[in-house]
Amino acid sequence: MESPREKGVGELIAALDDYLGSLYPAESNHFLDLEQLAQPEIRFFVARRGGAPVACGALRVAGGYGEVKRMYVDPKARGGGLGRALLGAIEAQAAREGIRVMKLETGIHQAEALALYRSAGYRECPPFGEYRPDPLSLFLEKKL
Repeated sequence: MESPREKGVGELIAALDDYLGSLYPAESNHFLDLEQLAQPEIRFFVARRGGAPVACGALRVAGGYGEVKRMYVDPKARGGGLGRALLGAIEAQAAREGIRVMKLETGIHQAEALALYRSAGYRECPPFGEYRPDPLSLFLEKKL
C-alpha cells in the first residue's frame, strides 16, 4: 500500500480518468479523485516498474463490505498478470481487516476487467451503497 500522492500516481489516475471518460458519459463514471483516495477508509495499491507506477487499485472499507475502486493497468503493462495480482492484494488486505464480502461497480464496455473479475469469482449483484441502476454499469460481489 502507498499514498495516492506518491510520484507519478496522479498521471496514472489521469490516464484512467481519460480512458473511462472515452467509454462512458460523466454521469456513469464514479471517480474517486486523489484527495478521496487519500482518506482513511481507502487502502491504495500501486504496482511499479523501474520506479514508475504502471497499475493501481484501491480498497474502500464501508458499510460492512469492501469495495474495489480505481483498478487500472497501463496498456503498455497489460498481459503480465498485474491486474490479477492487484486484485489479490486488495482482497488479501480486506480479509486481514475482517471483511467477508467484496463489491465493485464496473462498466459494460470493459471486457478485460469483466473477465478478470468473473474469473476471480465475482458474480452479479444489485446496486449497492450510493450507486443507482445504470444500463452502463454492472455490480459484482464476491464472498471472501
